[in-house]
Amino acid sequence: MNPRPIAVEPTGDRELLITFQNGEKRIFDMKPMLKMPLYKPLENPALFAKARADGLCIYWNEDIDLCPDRAYLESRPA
Repeated sequence: MNPRPIAVEPTGDRELLITFQNGEKRIFDMKPMLKMPLYKPLENPALFAKARADGLCIYWNEDIDLCPDRAYLESRPA
């Protein structure tokens, strides 16, 4: 099992700086995902800035979240 996100910091370039429970900090680029209908609302900077991590996943509201495995496997070291 991949480590789970414990903290997330949105950046101005639609990327997320994610801290995982193993202490790793990684950067996940959300720009490609904004083409998907589910993530289209995150083009709004105010909503994008509301990203949160709860130790299980990354989420913005009750409708939009990001799979923690995807966040880890598709991110790059910070």
